[in-house]
Amino acid sequence: MAVDYAVIVVYLAGMLAMGWWGMRRARSKSEFLVAGRRLGPWMYSGTMAAIVLGGASTIGGVGLGYRHGLSGAWMVFAIGLGLLALSVFFSARIARLKVYTVSEMLDLRYGGRAGLISGIVMWAYTLMLAVTSTIAYATIFDVLFDLHRTVAIILGGAVVVAYSTLGGMWSITLTDMVQFVVKTIGVLLLLLPIAVVKAGGFAEMKERLPSAYFSPFGIGGETIFTYVLIYTFGMLIGQDIWQRVFTARGDKVARWGGTVAGTYCLVYALAGAVIGTAAKVLYPNLGSADDAFATIVMDELPTGVRGLVLAAALAAVMSTSSGALIACATVANNDIWARLRGAVGRGGAAHGEMDEVRGNRLFILVMGVGVIAVAIALNNVVEALTVAYNLLVGGLLVPILGGLLWRRGTVYGALAAVIVGGVTVVGLMAAYGILANQPIYYGLLASLAAYVIVSLATRPTDEAVLAVWRARLAGEAPEEAGGPTVSGLVHS
Repeated sequence: MAVDYAVIVVYLAGMLAMGWWGMRRARSKSEFLVAGRRLGPWMYSGTMAAIVLGGASTIGGVGLGYRHGLSGAWMVFAIGLGLLALSVFFSARIARLKVYTVSEMLDLRYGGRAGLISGIVMWAYTLMLAVTSTIAYATIFDVLFDLHRTVAIILGGAVVVAYSTLGGMWSITLTDMVQFVVKTIGVLLLLLPIAVVKAGGFAEMKERLPSAYFSPFGIGGETIFTYVLIYTFGMLIGQDIWQRVFTARGDKVARWGGTVAGTYCLVYALAGAVIGTAAKVLYPNLGSADDAFATIVMDELPTGVRGLVLAAALAAVMSTSSGALIACATVANNDIWARLRGAVGRGGAAHGEMDEVRGNRLFILVMGVGVIAVAIALNNVVEALTVAYNLLVGGLLVPILGGLLWRRGTVYGALAAVIVGGVTVVGLMAAYGILANQPIYYGLLASLAAYVIVSLATRPTDEAVLAVWRARLAGEAPEEAGGPTVSGLVHS
């Protein structure tokens, strides 16, 4: 294992070195939070694919393949579909807004007063996403070094917090690009073909497993529908995803770079399911399906290759964890703390760019320590992530897409949608159970009904607000739009 250990240690050291390099570039709020909005197509594609394909997509995707066969690809497939939809239909408009958070977009579209409550919902989602990603370090470091769960979480979390705090989005972008390459080599080019060959090839796999393992819909229509509702729609509105869209150099980069990343996700989804299916042939009686990835890596791969593939799993977890962490800190600072202390609209006048960078850096550090503490205390990862996605989609999908697609939507309709959808989801999770499908089904319907009814019953959004919104969608800078800025609208 000495060679495998060396591969992992070099990888972790490289992540920290990139954090230090990124610190030298992140000298403004724009550089720190959205990499200066100047990523080109290749870097944008790689980093976008890296953030959406985390530990759940890698370890969990292989586990679903072990349990259900090829149809186990549907969870990650739904993520890829969501990224494709975001890139083709919405990313260009989102990039042109030149905001930093989803809540700022809601303020801009509706004329203020929607940002705080939506920010709290989005903060809860990004926090839980960061926590669940951090917990995954325990699995990987347990396989590598036989570390105690708490020590593993602290070790992995400390590396991510360090490079994220140092260089912000620049550090995360650089590390994500490396992580994308490592995942591609480790999972697609090495583990996938080796697993299939070790299992005897597809003919042997078909002979030894039930035919349901090779049905594209074997996992069940209701499960597929739920995956689409939660993950496909979740990709459309998550702060962690939007913050990557904000890094694009222009409309074409956001659209085509995201399309490439979404297509890559579809390939990655199928690869994970095939690896899991091969693991079922090799190890038919594993205690847990989620052990399939670690088991096939440790038992079937040669030294050196094994270290690289484990580094790929670590890369998958780190990319999602760092993206969720900077999203959580950005929302906490810009959407919650700034509003609570009444500083919205005054930060630019009272503080310089470096003060803003230091403030955001401090929030990443504080949120990172909090994430590690919650990850140590939390046991049920699946339930925590389900709560986060249910609140995100049930509370924010309708007002966000409604704001982009329906001119008649109002701020009161948006607030009603967030509150009614969120309360419905929470109530139904209490009644039916956290993992039930009913909360997201009825939560979305209740949110949509509240949005339409309240919007139609209240006065239309002021034409001056809509004029600024249309100008920003057209790509005009705030000062060119001839109207109030996002921060000014909050107090209008």
